[in-house]
Amino acid sequence: MTAISYPLAERTLANGLRVIVSEDHTVPNVAVNLWVGVGSRHETPGRTGFAHLFEHLMFQGSRNVASGEHFSALMDEGARLNATTWFDRTNYFETVPTGALELALWLEADRHGHLLDAVTQENLDNQRDVVKEEKRQRYDNVPYGSALIDIYATVFPEDHPYHHPTIGSMEDLDAATLEDVHAFYRAHYGPNNTVLSLVGDVTPEEGFAAAERYFGGLPAIELDSRPRHDQLPPLDGPLRVDRLGEVPNDRLYIAFRLPVDTTPDYLACQVAVDVLGGLASSRLMRRLVRTDETAVAVGGWTMGLVDGVGLGTITVDVSAGADVDAVEAAVCDEIERFVSGGPDAAELESVIADTERSWLSALASIEERADHISHHAMLTGDPGYVNTFVNRIRAVTAEQARAAAARWLDPGSRAVVRYLAADGGDQTDPEEVA
Repeated sequence: MTAISYPLAERTLANGLRVIVSEDHTVPNVAVNLWVGVGSRHETPGRTGFAHLFEHLMFQGSRNVASGEHFSALMDEGARLNATTWFDRTNYFETVPTGALELALWLEADRHGHLLDAVTQENLDNQRDVVKEEKRQRYDNVPYGSALIDIYATVFPEDHPYHHPTIGSMEDLDAATLEDVHAFYRAHYGPNNTVLSLVGDVTPEEGFAAAERYFGGLPAIELDSRPRHDQLPPLDGPLRVDRLGEVPNDRLYIAFRLPVDTTPDYLACQVAVDVLGGLASSRLMRRLVRTDETAVAVGGWTMGLVDGVGLGTITVDVSAGADVDAVEAAVCDEIERFVSGGPDAAELESVIADTERSWLSALASIEERADHISHHAMLTGDPGYVNTFVNRIRAVTAEQARAAAARWLDPGSRAVVRYLAADGGDQTDPEEVA
């Protein structure tokens, strides 16, 4: 077994802030990483897009920080920083020279505790427009831009919190009042709903003291008490959404419900999807691209989620002139072959070695290590997962991968989103397919 032993020291402040320090004096930098337990799955009907909106508003000033000053103050110190929003969380992160750590924590604490002083009607209107432009650039005006939106809406039930995308509804954002936005912040942004990870040139004692100094005075909030959903079963029949329009080539997205993140079955599904489409030497690459020449590219990926379901997807860029239905049938055939026989020894070894390489490469960066620590502290309760993942993935056997595929990757439980390079209308509602 591979031994990974990044040091992890943890303390929870009196107000509930969970602080994790991973000491590493390789370079004189510290990665400051905060995960807040609010993402698009915490939104309610008619109020979508709020979590992502706050990712933007958090850079527009707070009680003691002017609009834009969070970026400028840290970049003047040589820092790198940004933020992202997802289904399950919003994260804020910066990598700073050691001497700028206290500045970073002061800035983060000011906006995590005192943002609403700066959330005015003017700032709200401005950032609504920014989000709309982001949607145009990332979703509306690029080929295949709405594919993930279509996949989520098809794979996850309408009443499930993963059904709608993080970008949210522009109509909901337009309808949001200033009080709506303030109430969302007060419900989710508090120290007891946040994990702070510090990785790099800082000792646990220094990190805990600094966290207490800047965050210790922030009040706890009343936490969202909604329980997570039970595990969703596979789809009870194939579904399809076709999009007809101006795209470079036909593309297939074949998606499946998976188990929740970090479970043995999820990891086994991850191995199965990688064998089928996730590697340069995958089965679908060999068959569709190199042998049949009916595709120019294939891919496969899994998405680890925590609220009752995960997601696995195989993508195929179809060659010009190839029959899309025949390509989809070939993908289903390869999945059925995998379900029958599982991976061979070489395939299993290749996938696990590639996964291990990717994981170790990520952890070598203090930024990515901090993000993984925060991720697992917030969503699975186990920051030590960074040290145990490689052994977990290495423990997956060929039979476990085959059995997981039989349970979760049955072609009869697939959701198919097809982007077709043709003139015509838009079919937006999922339909059952044979």
